[in-house]
Amino acid sequence: MRRSKLRLQASRKDQRALQNCLHLWLAALFVMTMAGCNESVESTDGPAESSAAIEESDEMQQDKNFGRDVEFLNEYVKTIVLRSDDGQSLVAVVPDYQGRVMTSSATGAEGTSFGWINYKHIESREVAKHINVYGGEERFWLGPEGGQFSIFFAPGAKFDLSDWQTPASIDTEPFEVVSQDDSQASFTREATLQNYSGSQFKLRIDRQVELVAPSAAQESLEIDAEGLQLVGYRTTNSVTNTGDNPWTKESGMLSIWLLGMYKPGLETTIVVPYEQGSDEQLGPIVNDAYFGKVPAERLEATDGVIFMSGDGKYRSKIGLSPQRAKQVCGSYDAKRQVLTIVKYNMPAGVADYVNSMWELQESPFAGDTVNAYNDGPPEPGAEPLGPFYELETSSPALALSPSETGTHISETYHLQGDAASLDRVAQQVFGVGLQSIRSALQ
Repeated sequence: MRRSKLRLQASRKDQRALQNCLHLWLAALFVMTMAGCNESVESTDGPAESSAAIEESDEMQQDKNFGRDVEFLNEYVKTIVLRSDDGQSLVAVVPDYQGRVMTSSATGAEGTSFGWINYKHIESREVAKHINVYGGEERFWLGPEGGQFSIFFAPGAKFDLSDWQTPASIDTEPFEVVSQDDSQASFTREATLQNYSGSQFKLRIDRQVELVAPSAAQESLEIDAEGLQLVGYRTTNSVTNTGDNPWTKESGMLSIWLLGMYKPGLETTIVVPYEQGSDEQLGPIVNDAYFGKVPAERLEATDGVIFMSGDGKYRSKIGLSPQRAKQVCGSYDAKRQVLTIVKYNMPAGVADYVNSMWELQESPFAGDTVNAYNDGPPEPGAEPLGPFYELETSSPALALSPSETGTHISETYHLQGDAASLDRVAQQVFGVGLQSIRSALQ
């Protein structure tokens, strides 16, 4: 396959933002060791890397099955388990963590648990100051994080760690369960937020998590999953402007931001297809300036596909603009033979996405549509935050009039089975086979 030259965004603005984001993740590392969940709630339902910390994480969590993870969660917080009729497809959701999907399995309670869960954080039972890092393979957030329209910085705050604060409505406050059965759970939350510019947002959040049957998954992804074990779920995430004023470019707009944490591995590769075309027409292929330029051995672009390491050994992040992003991203874990696919709705022709860089911005609506993150030590000798790797998607900036609603839909699928069948699906979804994925960063 012909390799194309990566053109990476690394402006002075990005470098300043890098310094700020660095402070954030250093702090989050500290938070992980100090904080945990809010309170104990009565339950209803009853798997060697390069450092000691990574080895401990592997031993503690990497090989734990779904049933053990749910048993642990239920010791601290009410956990809803969605299940297929045959009991093979399972999805664990926690209302107190904002309707978060914590983990899932394609082969029942004894099967591989796909989400990364922060055991140490949850066990502490304490509430952290800046953020509570519970883990989970899909959490609901709102953007932007930085800039003059940030909802993580109060008016007049400095764009540094000491003033950075995750809003309680997407961090510590529970979502109310509206309905639930074996195949779905729905949640809601009223919230009031203020951005850095002083604009106030009154809103209602509605979120539904529902199982997707294998037949429906194959239709949605346009794949042949014959012979594979598959678990899939769809989240429908809506925000309604319940205030009296419209959300505009002058006052600031919000976006729906979904982030998923997964278990890393030395043989795990993140896969992000992109729209091909000249930089003059579409802009740079990928922005890798979040935490400094990603080394070439960890990031590669071929004809229409970006490959990035998901080994949890080197902290790095990339983003794709709406001009470059497609409606799908994912990863392949060759050790466990797991193919992960995230599909999301991206309205055609919409270019305004919120910018989360930590600074007063020249272009506050020139943000990314899809992001991928690989955890690792923030500095030599330090422990990683997880480790984990992350797949993220965002809605466009929501220009909502009073009573108007914006929606972002995401589907997550994990497939397990023989290499030939997984290769077929990878070709159908990403346009490349398993051999190309495995050899891309070698």
